[in-house]
Amino acid sequence: MATNTASQFQSDIEQFIADETLPLARRQLVVYQFGDPATLPEGRGTTYTATRFNRIPLPYAPLSEGVPPIGETLTIAQVSATALQWGDKVTITDVGELTIKHPLIKKANELLALQMAETLERNTFNNLNGGTQVNYVNKRGARASIVAGDVLDTITVNRTEATLATIGAPHFMGDEETDTRLAAQAGGAKASGNPRVHEHYVAVGHPMVLNDLRQNPTVVNAWSYSDVNRLYNNEVGEWGGLIFCKSNLVPSWTGIANTGISPTAGNAGYLAAGTYYVQVTGSDTQNQYESQIYQISTGITTTGTNGSISITTPSTPGYTYSAYIGTSTSPANLATSASGPQIGPQTGQAVQLTPGTTVVLTGLGLAQTPPAAPATGVTVYPTYVFGRGAYAQVILKDVEWTALLRADKSDPLNQLRVVGWKVFYGTLIENQQFFCRIESSASNTATFT
Repeated sequence: MATNTASQFQSDIEQFIADETLPLARRQLVVYQFGDPATLPEGRGTTYTATRFNRIPLPYAPLSEGVPPIGETLTIAQVSATALQWGDKVTITDVGELTIKHPLIKKANELLALQMAETLERNTFNNLNGGTQVNYVNKRGARASIVAGDVLDTITVNRTEATLATIGAPHFMGDEETDTRLAAQAGGAKASGNPRVHEHYVAVGHPMVLNDLRQNPTVVNAWSYSDVNRLYNNEVGEWGGLIFCKSNLVPSWTGIANTGISPTAGNAGYLAAGTYYVQVTGSDTQNQYESQIYQISTGITTTGTNGSISITTPSTPGYTYSAYIGTSTSPANLATSASGPQIGPQTGQAVQLTPGTTVVLTGLGLAQTPPAAPATGVTVYPTYVFGRGAYAQVILKDVEWTALLRADKSDPLNQLRVVGWKVFYGTLIENQQFFCRIESSASNTATFT
């Protein structure tokens, strides 16, 4: 008996594609919002400078009758930030727009909007990593001393809050008047109907780190009450004068053994004769964080005046690599290499190196310090704690959107559509003493078994 099966008619099947596109993984954007807004006027360069008048010392002794005091000298301190232009674009052909089911220009605009917001958030974290005040959990002395069990704990949180309070870092919802009595009566200066509107510092941490704090029974009880009224986006709770917010864009650093990189001296560059040390870092291709920190190599000796060093970049999927070089065990320069970018501000630097390739390092490049390496096999997370006035977001030119959808001299047949964005801004560290970061490990990882 002849039987007709579906496989005979595959060419007559109309393929189905759903109208709705699938959602993306979400990023929790928190830290950009806490920066003080600042504007850099056009026509005044790209550097924003803020001035602080320092305190006058308190008098040591009472006045003598009829004798005026010597008096005090006013002093100032200044901090500066440079605004940089950031942006990106998507180019779509007319054929793509005509033939693809989903609206490409609309989707490009949606994705660029996410990219813009996440770029500002990522850049803020990178700038805060330059903070000079660090608390390591369990009183460890350095990032390299943190071990896998050193998770965020209440003792470290309390120690951090007490240190900022001792310094005098301003609180959010604080009172800067000379009379600092809190208005307890109804309708007072701090009355708002929300019992949690009181002075506090803010902490922004990774979900994995805050999960460890959440497992402390005392913190669990406190956070169950603070869940009733929340002040900030992605807030998880309050403890010890800190309100905690979570963000899965918080960076991390993983220490990795320096194996398989195989630095070898050669004579294809510009290195003077001497002993050099190389350190490799891996940046994830989505957020571009330097999150894989390889241990520093042993010394490599070059001879002559045309020395070079060859390395093999690691081959972990989803990462590109940077190479640092120096004459001490703390390299403070990027290496130069023909394998690096060919255009842009990092032209010729050993960055964005392709995984699993042999790269020749030819010299000392831009001054730049790699992130400190944790112990091999340990991932370290920062938790940022700050008061009001710790940093500012300096805007020279706010976000601008561009949609080039019509023909012009460079595209006379209107074959291309270009949508994109740009912003001219920078993050200003207003006072290093008004913020710090806590560095810890986490008890679990971001993977499922």
